[in-house]
Amino acid sequence: MDSTTAFIIVSVMMLANGSVLGLLHRDLPVNLRPAALSWQAGTLLVAFGCIFFAFEWLMPLPLTVTVANAAFLFGLVAYVWAVRRFYGLQPKLVDLVPVFIGSFTVFWFSAIHPNTKVRIIVVALAWIWLMAAAVRVLLAHRDTALSRKMLTSILIAAIGFTMARMLFYIFLPMELDFKITDNSSWMNLATPLFMTVLPVVGATAFVLMCSDQIRRQWERAASTDYLTGLANRRTLTETGAGQFKLAAERSRRLAVAVLDIDAFKAINDTYGHEFGDKALVHVADRLQAGTRKIDLVARSGGEEFVGLLNDLDLSEAEVAAERLRLSVAADPFNFAATTVPITVSVGVAVRQPDDRSFADIMRRADKALYRAKQEGRNRVELAA
Repeated sequence: MDSTTAFIIVSVMMLANGSVLGLLHRDLPVNLRPAALSWQAGTLLVAFGCIFFAFEWLMPLPLTVTVANAAFLFGLVAYVWAVRRFYGLQPKLVDLVPVFIGSFTVFWFSAIHPNTKVRIIVVALAWIWLMAAAVRVLLAHRDTALSRKMLTSILIAAIGFTMARMLFYIFLPMELDFKITDNSSWMNLATPLFMTVLPVVGATAFVLMCSDQIRRQWERAASTDYLTGLANRRTLTETGAGQFKLAAERSRRLAVAVLDIDAFKAINDTYGHEFGDKALVHVADRLQAGTRKIDLVARSGGEEFVGLLNDLDLSEAEVAAERLRLSVAADPFNFAATTVPITVSVGVAVRQPDDRSFADIMRRADKALYRAKQEGRNRVELAA
């Protein structure tokens, strides 16, 4: 197979790949669609560049190499922007700098002062610059997804190939009218094959990244409260059961604080449900701010919250609960030019040797909360 045929085959593969991405992006969540469209644009641009190289014998050399390399560079920028958008970042115009430098260099050293090696060196450095930009973004977001590591490895391998290709051509004797579709070197055949790595193999890794992101979003939705962003009742139950088992096996301490917003129905009735929802978010933020990193704060339902306090005895748990109560009371809620003081009542219980499950601790904490409500609210009560 000669280089021209290879470029044609590669172009068809990339066009098909880009079409598949175009169909898939509509099934992606809205937040991932811009990234998918950017990757599709990159694939189509690289395919366009390959088509120009495949038929370079029909056109003047300066036109062919300038348009083809500009398409490749814009395609790489689209890949970089796809990765940025995937992580919720804005595209950077600075990524266009190597495109303009590379395109102008190719034009100048093909039409004005022909020099093939200078063209190859500058374009290779521009490729490396852009691929390294994508790698930096991927490495800055160290999630555990295998697809992210896969795409990072593909980009690093592409950078390595680009450097090796640049060095190969530097030491290869060249004519001024050198064409990449010449069959004079094995590297000319390897180049179009390399062109498939990012558009085709890289696209597979990118789609897997999107799939992993969707899975994580569903997991977060299943484990967090939609309004406050805190852990929900399901997560509280699962985490509490796990902490209870660990505490029982290792004779460790475990405390639970159940908190309820005082007179929350009156707040809803007086100011409306939107105001009430904002108040719940405010209280959640105050509780989160008053909790240690090793603890868990959850919204168990309505205006009730639960703090899972690790490795605290009853007196220490009382101090921690009092800190949470004061965190809420000390910061009145302000919304729509209306300020409303908000307080919480708290019931606290700790694991006892005869407890059989996490639910036993919760029941005692609930009873303590009921006493706190009866005794006047805005207070902490300990379980018997």
